[in-house]
Amino acid sequence: MGTALQVIATTTPALVKPPPDIEQLYTRYADTVYQAAYRVTGNPSDAEDVLQIVFLRLMNNRPATTADSLESYFRRAAINASIDILRRKKWQSEVELDPAREYSAKDSTALLKERIRRSLAKLPPDDAGLFVMCYLEGYSYDELAAYMNVERGTIGSRLHRIRAVLKKDLSR
Repeated sequence: MGTALQVIATTTPALVKPPPDIEQLYTRYADTVYQAAYRVTGNPSDAEDVLQIVFLRLMNNRPATTADSLESYFRRAAINASIDILRRKKWQSEVELDPAREYSAKDSTALLKERIRRSLAKLPPDDAGLFVMCYLEGYSYDELAAYMNVERGTIGSRLHRIRAVLKKDLSR
């Protein structure tokens, strides 16, 4: 990790270098973006791709955020880009189970994580993001309610509905 800004700088024309404030943001939030992406994708290579995507988008499109909300912005951007990558990959590979093969508990855990990632990729981006922020990033219902500017009960009911959809999809 840590090379995304270097890749961006070396793959862009000499006249288009990252502004100094982008470099400062990268230094401060690259780990946050990478960790959020890795939690969603479960793949270091995909997390690196997300890191590049988030900062390239930032260079092209400056969000109207305050300093207080930058960490939330970067987490959300990482989650959204990760979900986009999972959606693209959904059609590229299918996990095939060989009935003759013995599966270990480690295999079962890896397969379950992959199935959950695929199920998340089927959800609307806001729902997938909410699920990830709550269960993978560890945000509380109160924090999520404040972030999304809704009531705490709304967060609870949305998460209940999301869990039901995921449970139904995973039981197939």
